[in-house]
Amino acid sequence: MDHAPLVSIIIPVRQINDYIRESIPYILDLEYTNFEILIFPDTVSEEVFEKTRIIPTGTMGPAEKRDLALKHAKGEIFAFLDDDAYPEPDWLNHVVDDLKEPEVVAVGGPAVTPADDSVAQKASGLVFESLMGGGNNRYRYLPIGEKKFVDDLPTVNFSVRKDIFEELGGFDTIYWPGEDTKLCLDIVHGLGKRIVYDPKAVVYHHRRTVFKQHLKQISNYALHRGYFVKRHPETSLRPGYFIPSMFLLYLLLLLLLHPTYPIVAGPAALYAIILGLTMGNIVYTSGNFKLGLLTGASIFMTHIFYGFYFLKGLASRRLER
Repeated sequence: MDHAPLVSIIIPVRQINDYIRESIPYILDLEYTNFEILIFPDTVSEEVFEKTRIIPTGTMGPAEKRDLALKHAKGEIFAFLDDDAYPEPDWLNHVVDDLKEPEVVAVGGPAVTPADDSVAQKASGLVFESLMGGGNNRYRYLPIGEKKFVDDLPTVNFSVRKDIFEELGGFDTIYWPGEDTKLCLDIVHGLGKRIVYDPKAVVYHHRRTVFKQHLKQISNYALHRGYFVKRHPETSLRPGYFIPSMFLLYLLLLLLLHPTYPIVAGPAALYAIILGLTMGNIVYTSGNFKLGLLTGASIFMTHIFYGFYFLKGLASRRLER
């Protein structure tokens, strides 16, 4: 891939919305100019955007919509974006350069919280960006670290060579969320190919608001990750995913042993101290007390909800969509 290949930017959406209207100008201003845009809404739209085809699909999930790229897209590379995300001007430059390496067939980068998101959205973003909330996966939300090989990335910012996507038959659409994890697993552990995380391939991703929408998203992630521990352990049977559940069980144990709780309360006290320091740092760096308070509460609730739904997924024989 030593030329400038055509890139098909694929955006699944229920309907044309304000986020799409915000995203399109950013896409059209990309430094890399050999691209097309395909938007897949449920219903017909009369809106017109430059370099864009709007293809109504009827009611179906995001994974099924992305699979329609195999039928409609003309590019050698499929670049998947969420409808509430928009790219940096040099985004596709890095994607295409990374895919010039023969062993690399897919590329992903960080999905950063936009500066104009609300406080309730920024709190959700800070959960993922913090060490307490994001842990070893913080690089998915911040442009940190070095370029590296990975085996699991989300589709909010994920590009793959068309021939590989076609060989795999697209996404495993029985999963959502989780279809991106399964695709990455099939690429790395099925085909023996490489996926690169590039911290310079940045897009901006509007967050869910805390608490309700954020926790709903977290619960879905955890449910599928717990189920994948049994179903696809290659990329999900990892200690870090178990920590919130262990924390939840520890808190339940602490409640049961209340008469003797000083004996076992040490870890809870340490957790509270670290959480307090995290909140304090957010208040100090942002100058926004409300943001620090919302983020701290969201981190704690994220651990509880993730821990519970991870166990639920682990105990499930199958998942209904």
